[in-house]
Amino acid sequence: MRILGLDYGSKTVGVAVTDLLGMTAQRLEIIRRPKENHLRQTFRRIEELVEQYEIGEVVLGYPLNMDDSTGDRAEKTLAFRQELVRRLEVPVHLVDERLTTVEAEEIMAECGLPRCEFKRYVDMIAAEIILQDYLNMQ
Repeated sequence: MRILGLDYGSKTVGVAVTDLLGMTAQRLEIIRRPKENHLRQTFRRIEELVEQYEIGEVVLGYPLNMDDSTGDRAEKTLAFRQELVRRLEVPVHLVDERLTTVEAEEIMAECGLPRCEFKRYVDMIAAEIILQDYLNMQ
């Protein structure tokens, strides 16, 4: 059983998946959409990935504020999770994603990626970090 990791953003969803043994997270892709509330194709792509990779559960980054409060982005993430639960028939877990974007940017900088390229990869790497954090907690 593989696990899918998602980093839900206003116009993108970063995607990562575990290896066949369920031990390590591997970045997969970024699902992009033109507008924040145009989610039909995003959900369709996630459904395809769940079937293709035989996903048994999903991990979704939950963007809490540094003081543990929830803001607008967290509320939108909860609504996104609710729709995932309705569509996928697999458990969808929330995982604290604070500072994952910062960590992803540090990884890209260490790899020598030019800062102008960060936006192309940051969500996918953040999804990988979220999923690996979940695996490490198990």
